[in-house]
Amino acid sequence: MRIAVGGFLHESHSFAPLPTRYADFVRSGGFPGLVEGPALFEAVRGTSVPIAGAIEAAGDVELVPLAWCFASPAGPVQDEAFERISGLICGQLSRALDAGPLDGVYLDLHGAAVADSFADMEGELLRRVRAIVGDLPLTISLDPHCNLTAAMVERVDAAVPFRTYPHVDMRAAGAQAMRLLLARIARGAPWARAFRQMDFWIPITSQCTLVDPMKSVMDARTELAAAAGVMELGFCFGFPYADFADCGVAFVAYAETQAEADAAADGFGALLAAREASFLLEVLPADAVVAEAIRLAEGANAPVVIADTQDNPGGGGHGDTTGLLAELIRQDAQGAVVALINDAESAEACHAAGVGARIALQLGGKSDGVPLAVSAEVQALTDGQFVGTGPMAKGNPGNVGRSALIAVSSGVRVLVVSRKMQALDQSLLRHIGVEPSACRILALKSSVHFRADFQPIASAVLVAASPGPVVADPSILPFRHLRPGLRLRPMDNRQTAASGGLA
Repeated sequence: MRIAVGGFLHESHSFAPLPTRYADFVRSGGFPGLVEGPALFEAVRGTSVPIAGAIEAAGDVELVPLAWCFASPAGPVQDEAFERISGLICGQLSRALDAGPLDGVYLDLHGAAVADSFADMEGELLRRVRAIVGDLPLTISLDPHCNLTAAMVERVDAAVPFRTYPHVDMRAAGAQAMRLLLARIARGAPWARAFRQMDFWIPITSQCTLVDPMKSVMDARTELAAAAGVMELGFCFGFPYADFADCGVAFVAYAETQAEADAAADGFGALLAAREASFLLEVLPADAVVAEAIRLAEGANAPVVIADTQDNPGGGGHGDTTGLLAELIRQDAQGAVVALINDAESAEACHAAGVGARIALQLGGKSDGVPLAVSAEVQALTDGQFVGTGPMAKGNPGNVGRSALIAVSSGVRVLVVSRKMQALDQSLLRHIGVEPSACRILALKSSVHFRADFQPIASAVLVAASPGPVVADPSILPFRHLRPGLRLRPMDNRQTAASGGLA
């Protein structure tokens, strides 16, 4: 048996300040860079990426490597990048078929990618793959922030999103997609499927599966997926920053019969609709969140963690806005550490000055034009390379470029890096000499992923709405291409009109 494997992962924010280039896939910050052919296997070995789990689950099956890549979330993928990378995948697939028959294909995808010329980038990639392989069995793994589309569902035999956010089961999802591919090959025919889309969005900050409301929703999903005949119930929370018709919450059920698939899908849809109100959660403005963090830290013996959700590099932020940092300085937040500010120019200035130097910096603000003037003492310098150790990034190579730890006031320190990366792993701080558990306040550029590694050491977790493009309330963004009838907040009676925007 021969199965081709590859992947192309990106989460695209239509309103992010910077586009995603081909170079961003070649040199990725927190995962292996673009790789093709046999080198793919070694590149993903020991990492947490889904294709690593798929390769392991394949057992003794002969695997044919295509190409695989990931780039940090940002603006839409430039056409050059999409055409070059999809060309690599399709070219390798064609050569694999020239070498002999294939029994199936597995692809590691994200599901929320937007290219300049293709709003449903994964749907277009799958169209091209189908044009090459015909009706060959094909399964995919997905990030649950996928904006699942009918075109994607029609072109695959099974789609398997992760079950967790933070995503600590990426390998498990890849393994499940491979198991379903092997089952589909043995079955000899596709399963019945039922695809559904909800008419309201779930905010990113309400999607964490560690806590309610999403924890109990995922428990219910598990029960429905265990029903007789059901092979998979793939729930995609949506990534509500992509300006195209299919953006939002969707899911697909696969089963032995159409009646079983419809029953699972309809049951899950009814459950989500009944719990809509529970997805409304509060975030605090920067001044209030810092004041609360200082108050809580007074009597705490563990860090108070602040999530700087709106500048989350994992959602399309550049990781360089300074609103929360400025408030920490203004309120003299003793023992606070900010991870991170993505500013290669400032990092380079720190390296040129050396440890112990005091220099003036226009820190951050490269994406929004609002830097913060600081007098900084350089406390430590690194090349920015480390290996993830936490539940989500264990074994993944981290590279944030030349980095510096600076003190910008008597109580506030900042990790300055040259490449953006979401602050989701303690190794990011430890690699420059900061022990996270010893900090009084940790301000992290992240929305939810930080919880996997930082929540266990936190005395409290607060979510801040400070400047950045990954807005806690996406309904404020200037959407133009959403489908009619979609509501951009839970329990909001306003709907998108046919021309886009809220009516």
